[in-house]
Order: sequence, then structure tokens, then C-alpha cells
Amino acid sequence: MAMTPMTFIIVLIVAIIILTVLTLKFKMHPVMTLFITATFIGLASGVSITDTFAAIKNYFGSTLGNIGIMIIFGAVLASGISDTGAASSIVNFFIKLFRGKRLELAPSLTGFIMSIPVFGDIAIILNAPISAILAKRKKMGMQQVAPFVNLGLTLTHGLVPPTPGILAVSVMLGADVGTVILWGLVCSVFSFAIGYLILSPIYAKCEYIEPLADYTEGIEAVEDNTSVEALLIKEENAPNAFASFVPLLLPAVMIAVGSIGKLLTEEGSGAYKFYTVFGDTVLALFCGILALGFLVFGRKSKVVSKANIATGEAELTEKSSWTEIVFGNWVGRALKIAIGALLITAMGGAMGGILRENEAISIIGKSIADTNFPSILVPFLLAAILMTVCGSMTTASMTAAALMVELLPMLTISPVVAALAIGAGSMVGWHVNNSGFWIFTSLYGFDTKQGLKYFTTTNAIGGILAFVCLVLISLTGII
Repeated sequence: MAMTPMTFIIVLIVAIIILTVLTLKFKMHPVMTLFITATFIGLASGVSITDTFAAIKNYFGSTLGNIGIMIIFGAVLASGISDTGAASSIVNFFIKLFRGKRLELAPSLTGFIMSIPVFGDIAIILNAPISAILAKRKKMGMQQVAPFVNLGLTLTHGLVPPTPGILAVSVMLGADVGTVILWGLVCSVFSFAIGYLILSPIYAKCEYIEPLADYTEGIEAVEDNTSVEALLIKEENAPNAFASFVPLLLPAVMIAVGSIGKLLTEEGSGAYKFYTVFGDTVLALFCGILALGFLVFGRKSKVVSKANIATGEAELTEKSSWTEIVFGNWVGRALKIAIGALLITAMGGAMGGILRENEAISIIGKSIADTNFPSILVPFLLAAILMTVCGSMTTASMTAAALMVELLPMLTISPVVAALAIGAGSMVGWHVNNSGFWIFTSLYGFDTKQGLKYFTTTNAIGGILAFVCLVLISLTGII
């Protein structure tokens, strides 16, 4: 696969153009655009079509094997959160926490937490009606609420495993997943807090965007002196806040504790083996599912009703067992939700595998290392450029990671720093060629121009702030 660095860069540029044109002009599904692009890269690198397809199948399978179960388990959590009413309880927790003030933070922080184990697009959908109702209740425009919901869930979607994109990037780069979770959360919290403080007063003075009537029919605005109780989202027999948080936070905590424990114990010792098992990503997510499953007890009628509405048929009855609900209905729905993310991520891994086999990457890495160009900027800029042109955070992140695999040995940054820099970069350039952009604008009542003004700008600022935080942390030598 030997080719000059300049030839490789030309091939990469053409590959990006192919990705963009097939997605935007021909409206192809990401799986097919990634497959065609991967095939082009292989053939342009001098590999026969038979060997190119063999490599695609190999990398597709290995990527799916590494993260497939985690994606499915995350989707199971999404189904259960909706059915049990946990989402409403989490929102109510934040309403009480802020005593009815800064109400836009309730759905924003709910999205922030929910998007850690659950797909970003699902978190967008779950938060849409809640955001509209709260905006109507407090007489706020959606421009004061939606940008921060978007920022919260996009930060953890891009920076905190086990979200598929950053999880796949961590695996590809050999970064410790628990460490990425820990510092990804730190960067996300920093970015959200600073971004909110800067942008909130600005958006409060902007044009009023009315909450969608579909969500707010019958909802009346309340006076500023109204009690906190009057602001709460009313949902019958919802679980308490603690029980609602556990299924979402337990997986992240287990993975982080396992990683920290391994750092503090001797490899091969009994304690090290314990932490290895305890922090296993699959086990952690499975424990999250079990914790969520316990919320079925005491509210079975409600769960059955909401599950049947979601499936569009009377699949469950009052006599349905716990296992039929949790490991039957929820898993069945999860597979339908997860199939797209599974295939896109796996095909992204295939294209990435084809890319990183090219020897020219090593030569480029040595050239960068010989200059004074800041190493930490390389993964950030790669992800930002790829996101701007290809429109998928997962695709942009995995493509950038594929290039960084061979560059890392020549650069003075750790795999964890590289993974998080890619995650931060993937937030920049979030615009009209991204499916999430259209989901957000349609469900939150924004037109295209407003979406660019409030969502694209907010996400770009969020990605840059997260990167600034990462740079400051890396300067301490901690990671």
C-alpha cells in the first residue's frame, strides 16, 4: 500500500468529497456511503478489489464485535427509560434543585446525563415535549431552552463512553475507556457550564421562538411566584429521582471505578482481576438494564401500556412476566433502534481500518512531529474538518481515529487525550448535513436559519470549550 504522503492526502480529500456528495446530493444511507468510500480508498491505495472487500469484511466484523453489544444495551436502556417514567423524574429533580429558576437547565441536564448510555437522537426525542412544556410554563422562548438541551446531550454524546462513537474511538486508539469517561465528564461539565453562562443572557434577548403547539396544548403559563410543585412534569406513578438516575449512572461509575482500580493495583493480582471484571463495559451496561428493570415492579400496568403504544400493538398484557417486558419487549424495540447505529459504526470501522493500513500515515506523522505544530491540535482539527464535510459525529470521529492510530506513536499525546480531542472536534461543524440537526429543528420548532444560529454556533462553542479544558488538563501531565 506504499504511496507518497501527498498522494495519500489527495486520496483522502477525494474520499471526503465522495462521502459528502453521496450523502448530500444522492441522499444515500451512511452505511452505503461508507462502504463505497472504503472501497475507493482500498483501490486507490493499490489493493485488489478482492483484498479490499476482504479487509472491509474483517474490520466491519471486528468493530461490531468490539462495541455491538454495548450499542444494543444502550438502546435497551432508552426503551426502559421511556416506559417507566424515569425521564420525567430526572427532569423534576432538576426543577426542584434549581427551585423553579433557570428552568431550561432541567431538560438540558437531563439530556446531558441521558446521552451517556443512550443514543443522542433518542435523548433528543425524549426531551422535546418536556422542553416545550417547561418553556410554555415559564413563558420562555425555545431559543432559551433548546440550544442548551442540544449542547448538553451533544457534549456527552461526543466525549463520554459508552456512547458508540467515542467508545469506538477509545477502542481503536487503545485508550482506557474508564479514564476517557472520567476526563470526558470533566471536559463536558466545564464546557456546558461556561457555555451556558456566556450564551444564556444572549439568547434571552433574541427573537422569541414559540414552543410547538403539538406539545403544549392545554398547558398554561404560570406566574413567576408560582410554587415549584406547580412546575413539575406530571406523570402518574413515576419512580423517585434516585431510582431513575441509577440505571443511567451505574454503568459509567462501574467502568470508571474499574479503570481507576486497575491503575492502583498490581497487574495479575486478585484485586486487579476484580477491577477488570467489575469495570467491564458489557457487564456495566447489563447491570444498568437490571437496575432499570427493577423500576417495572409497582408500575407494571403503566409500563405495559406505554410499551404497547411504542410498539403499536397489544404485545404485552397484565399477565406478561418481568422477563417478557425487560428481555423481550425492551430488547426487541432496542434492536430496531440500534440497527442503524450498529451498521454505521461497523462500516465506519471498516473504512477506518482501510485508511490506517496505509504506510503514508506514518510518514506524515513523523513530519508533524518534526515541526513545532502542537500535537494535541491534530486530532481536534481532523475531527472538526471531517465533521464539517461529512455530517456524522460517529463517522467523523472514527475516520479521525483511524488516521490517529498510526500518528500517535510519533506525537507526544496519550491515547486518552487523542480520543477526547477527537470527541471535542466532532462537535464543531454540526450543521445541515447532520441528521441530528433536522431532528432538533423539527421537534423543537426552529427553521433552518434559526437552527444554524442557535444549534450550530452553540455546539461549535461547546466543542472549543471542551478542547480548551482538555488542553489545560493535559498541561498538568495527569493524562
